[in-house]
Amino acid sequence: MSKILETIRSQAARNTNIKLMLPEGHDPRVLRAAREITDQGIARVCLLAAGPVELNSAADQASVDLKGIEQLFPSRSEDFQDYAEAYFLLRQAKGMTREKAAEIMKDPTFFAAMMLRKEAGDACISGAANATAHVVRAALQIVGTAEGNSVLSSDFLMIAPDDSRALSFADCAVMPDPTAEQLADIANATARTHEAIFGVEAVVGMLSFSTKGSAAHPLVDKVLQALDIARKKYPHLTIDGELQLDAALIEKVGKSKAPGSTVAGRANVLIFPDLNAGNIGYKLTQRLANYAAVGPVFQGLKKPIHDLSRGCSTEDIVNLAAIAALQCGSR
Repeated sequence: MSKILETIRSQAARNTNIKLMLPEGHDPRVLRAAREITDQGIARVCLLAAGPVELNSAADQASVDLKGIEQLFPSRSEDFQDYAEAYFLLRQAKGMTREKAAEIMKDPTFFAAMMLRKEAGDACISGAANATAHVVRAALQIVGTAEGNSVLSSDFLMIAPDDSRALSFADCAVMPDPTAEQLADIANATARTHEAIFGVEAVVGMLSFSTKGSAAHPLVDKVLQALDIARKKYPHLTIDGELQLDAALIEKVGKSKAPGSTVAGRANVLIFPDLNAGNIGYKLTQRLANYAAVGPVFQGLKKPIHDLSRGCSTEDIVNLAAIAALQCGSR
């Protein structure tokens, strides 16, 4: 395992004490992760499942001891009716009925999201057995975006194979074509994520195919508008643009193409102008440069709720738990 990831885990264990909901208690990867997270002291785990028979059977098959791990079954919870009513009231204007709200609240992911809203937990990780759209719906409908933030976005933590560099790439998984305002909010959210996880100042490069006016195009204009919004809305950010990738990352190129920039050549947070660029960019870096890609890490929400790939490993879940813990600790 990367030494950087080992450090992230150890920092989470030392510096945080969050309650983490894992609403896919029937999945053996989740059960093994719950055991590791508990044993390593990363978080206090609450496993959610449809019922105790299902959970215990899955634990037996996975050879996982559930000692010291909280177990919760939504339809049996004393909070079930209260949570169902709260969800009905949230969605009443969208045509929600009390009967439908009660049915939805039986879903462990939605129940866990309501636990976050009701301050009954600190973070949630789902998606090992659920589609991304399912997790996103629970996050947006129940948890909601943070005050002053216009959008849910994602960050991929990109870690060099020799641990020499750790970067944040956004948005590579959620927003297809963010507006200038959304791009500014993504820049701030990603900076906060980077600082919480890596403990260093975020240096944010707003990426484009142009550097400081080398090309004129509406796509460049959007990046410049986002930069202007970010500087006014988040004056604490160390941010600059528009920058080509080489100008953002390579000191010699940065000095040549953007002399006087406080970001060029030293960016550790890269904000892509749209999902095409972001998704392609992180996968090129992962596949050709052998960087570890950890994520997507959801950001911009009132509380951390994260999505897993359905092909995730136990280690992926443990790493994301440590990240969620550090996000909570930075609030």
